[in-house]
Amino acid sequence: MAAIAQSMRRSAIGLGLFAIITGGTIAVTQVATEERIKEQAAQAEAQALFEIIPESRHTNDLLKDTVQLPASKRLAQPGALTVWVARKDGQPVGMIMPIVAPDGYSGKIRLLVGVDMQGTILGVRVTSHRETPGLGDRIETKKSNWIKSFEGRSLGQPPHREWNVKKNGGEFDQFTGATITPRAVVKAVQKALIYFRENRQVIRQRLNETPSPRSEALKPEAIASELSNTEHS
Repeated sequence: MAAIAQSMRRSAIGLGLFAIITGGTIAVTQVATEERIKEQAAQAEAQALFEIIPESRHTNDLLKDTVQLPASKRLAQPGALTVWVARKDGQPVGMIMPIVAPDGYSGKIRLLVGVDMQGTILGVRVTSHRETPGLGDRIETKKSNWIKSFEGRSLGQPPHREWNVKKNGGEFDQFTGATITPRAVVKAVQKALIYFRENRQVIRQRLNETPSPRSEALKPEAIASELSNTEHS
């Protein structure tokens, strides 16, 4: 009996050590993986900013030049809105807003919407989503050019009622087998333009202010943190 008990204790100790080592390895791997994912996401988002407003169209440091704008439940973000500002020789020529389409087929769709100072869309990019591969993921530029159809649009172009997919009497194409995803994006972009119109005066005032220096804004992790704070405020 003593031998059996001793053998059981040894087995228990061995299993315990194995569990500790395995758990530690998994934890370390998870932390390292999360950091890589965050860095990759930050780099992708930074790239999206320059796709919306290329460096040739501004002379300031777009990643560093940010301004706080009023909160808006319209954009599914109750906290203050942090936007990136593009300037040409010191004058604001456009801004990029992080917004959320809350009603995607598989949940929230996070977007960047760039507008010029007249309220015309400079570009739209998706930064994260969980839409169905092969269907809703056509909102990504690597899957189709659909998201580029917003460029040059504004409130009134098309008219208010046509800010929808064609299936619902609107101007924008839906995807074969997927209507909810593009409709959610169209509505979110329209709301961004309405927000710009409703807050045009304060936007122009704040964009003309001298931007606060933010030395860490160029770092990928800082960009990721900024987007995370903005999206979850």
